[in-house]
Amino acid sequence: MSCSQMAPKTPRTPRTATPLTPSLSRALPPIAQETVGNRLSRSYTLPPGVSHAQNFYNPARNAVYARFSTDDWKKSNTANFGVSEKERAEAERLRAEAWRTVRSTDQRTKARQSDASKRLNERLEDIQFWRRELQKESQLNHNESENLSEHLRVLENALQHTAKPLKISEECLMNREKRIGIDQVHDNVERQLIKEVEVIKRCQGDMQKLIDKAKVQLKLNRAALHEIDKDVKHKSHAREIDDRMYHLRDHSSGIAYHPGIETVDKSTSVPQSWARFSQENILRSQKCRAASEKLRGCIDSLLRTCANDMWSQFSTVNNALNSRVRESTDAKNKLQANLQKTMGEIFDVDRSIALLRKAIADKEAPMKVAQTRLEERTRRLDIEICNDPAMNTLQREVCEIRDSIRALKDKLRAAEAALSRLNKTKGLLESDIAVKENSIQIDAKYCLGMRKTFPMDPKVGPIFSMPMA
Repeated sequence: MSCSQMAPKTPRTPRTATPLTPSLSRALPPIAQETVGNRLSRSYTLPPGVSHAQNFYNPARNAVYARFSTDDWKKSNTANFGVSEKERAEAERLRAEAWRTVRSTDQRTKARQSDASKRLNERLEDIQFWRRELQKESQLNHNESENLSEHLRVLENALQHTAKPLKISEECLMNREKRIGIDQVHDNVERQLIKEVEVIKRCQGDMQKLIDKAKVQLKLNRAALHEIDKDVKHKSHAREIDDRMYHLRDHSSGIAYHPGIETVDKSTSVPQSWARFSQENILRSQKCRAASEKLRGCIDSLLRTCANDMWSQFSTVNNALNSRVRESTDAKNKLQANLQKTMGEIFDVDRSIALLRKAIADKEAPMKVAQTRLEERTRRLDIEICNDPAMNTLQREVCEIRDSIRALKDKLRAAEAALSRLNKTKGLLESDIAVKENSIQIDAKYCLGMRKTFPMDPKVGPIFSMPMA
C-alpha cells in the first residue's frame, strides 16, 4: 500500500483516568489531564538567576544565533532538577491520596453494599413473616368459609324439607273441612294445626333470613380472602425480587448501569403503612371469620330451635288428634247405645200401640151390647118404660165404655206421637253417628295416617334425626 493510500494519522489522545465508555464518562468525573512535561512546557519561564540569551555569530553558518552561557545552562539544570523533585513529591502525595481514596471508597462501597444486603435480608424476613401470617389467615378464612358453606347447605336443605310438614298440616286442615254438621267445630285440633302452620312458616322465615345473611357473609369472606390472597401474591413476587437482589453480587450476571435510577421513586407506601396494610387485611378477615362463626352458631341454634318447636308442635297436634278421635269414638259409642235403647223403645211403643188399638177394638162389642139393650128397652109400652136400675146401669155402662174408648184413643194418639218422635230421634242419632264416623275417619285415617312419622328427611342433618314415638 502506498503512502498516499494510507489513512491519515489521528492525533494521539493523551492518557487520562476517565473511562472511555460514554456511560462511565457521564457517571464519573474526568481527572485533570496533567503531566510534568505538559506543565513545564506550558508554564516554562527562565529559572531565577538565568539571564536572557545573548547573540553570537557562527561563522560556519554565517548567521547570528541566540546562545546561553554555561552558567545559565547549569542554573537551568539545577532549577529543572528542583522542579522535577518538587513535581515528583507532589505526584507521590497525589498517589498516596488516590490510594487512600480508593481504599476508603472501596470500604465505603463494600460497607454500603453489606448494609443494603442486610436491609434486604431484614426486608425478606419482614415479607416472609407477613406472608406466613397472611397464608395462615387465608387458610383459616378458607376453612371458615367451607364450614359456613356446609352450614348453609344444611340450612337450605332444612328449609326445603320443611315444605313437606307444612303441606301435611295444610292437608290436615283441608281434610277437616270435610267434617259435616255439628262436628264442624273450632276444636283444639284445629287450633293446634293452625299453630303448627304458623310455627313452620315462622321457622321458614327465620331460615330464609339466615340463608340470606349467610350468603352475604360468604361474599364478605371471599372478598377478604381475595384481598389476602392478592397480598400474598404481591408479597411472594416482592420476596422473589428481593431474594434475587439479596444474592446479587459484583460478579453476578445481569448487572448493568441504569443511570438516574436513584432518582426514580415509585413508592406507594412506607414500612409503617406497608405493615398496616397487611394488618388491616388480616383484621378484616378476622372480623369476617368472627361474624361467620357467630352466624354458624345462629344457624345451629335456629336449626335446633326449629326442630324442637316443630317436633313439639307435631306431637301436640298428634296428641290433640288422638284425644279428639277418642272423644269422637266415645260420643259415637254413646250415640249407638242411645240408638239401641231408642230402637228398643220404638219396638215397645209399637207393641203398646197395637195393644191400644186392640183394646179400642175390643170395646166395640160391649158398646154395641149396651146400646142395643138401651135401644130395645125403649120399645116397652106405657108404664113399663120405667127408669129402673137396669136402665141406669146400662146408661152408665155406655158412658163408661165411651170414656174408656176416649181414654184409649188419647193414649193411642200419644203413643203414635211418641213413636213419631222416637223415629225422628232415631234418624237424628243415626245421622249424628254418621257424622261422628266421618269425623273419626278424617282424623284417624286421613290426618293421623299422614302423621305416623315426623315428615322430615333424616339426611338433612343430625338435628332432624329425631326418634319417633
